[in-house]
Amino acid sequence: MNKMFMTLGLSGLLALTGCGANEMAGRDDIYEESGNTINVNDERADIYNVKNTNNSGDFGYVRHQKSPINGRNNGDHYLAIDREKVADSISKLSTDIPNVHDVATLVTDEEVLIAYNTDSKDRNLTADQVKRTAMSVVPRFYHVYVTDNPNLIKNVESYATLDSNSRNIDSIVDQLIVQMLKSPQGRPMSDSENENGVTKDEMDDKPDRGYSPHTTKMQNR
Repeated sequence: MNKMFMTLGLSGLLALTGCGANEMAGRDDIYEESGNTINVNDERADIYNVKNTNNSGDFGYVRHQKSPINGRNNGDHYLAIDREKVADSISKLSTDIPNVHDVATLVTDEEVLIAYNTDSKDRNLTADQVKRTAMSVVPRFYHVYVTDNPNLIKNVESYATLDSNSRNIDSIVDQLIVQMLKSPQGRPMSDSENENGVTKDEMDDKPDRGYSPHTTKMQNR
């Protein structure tokens, strides 16, 4: 009798062990086939993806060193930027600013154009807040232009179908920038940059880019 129970017990243990192994193997198959593994080190270029993990409060840290080879750091890492997601982040963050209710953001290869609707009593302060919010998201070589003219929201939106290879794109963007510069742009970004993050040298190189309203200010600095 004891031998019978021992045999049955051993058989049951082996069966359970086999089931557990099959279950683990099945899990591996599921993860491998779907590709939806929970991996905090996932290197897909999606910096704005919200992940429901237990580590959501962790800090983010990455270290890069400039390549000692000339020409190696030509900004190719900026090519991976998803401009639509950057525009989405800027618009969302800007709606958190007091008195800003509706924000349309267009991100090109070197500019951010933001049109918003606001009932702020201090237009220049609000413009500065919106602009610096965008500056905190994009690479520092970007120039940011803002306008609180709600009529220009449709203009910004209509440019969404264009891209860097569109015909006469520079001229088209310039025309919109000139209209946006009629609105407050906030404070200068630094001693060497104007309100939009443009330096004097950049204005001299591209006098047709719609920077002329600020040229005099830059010359006096």
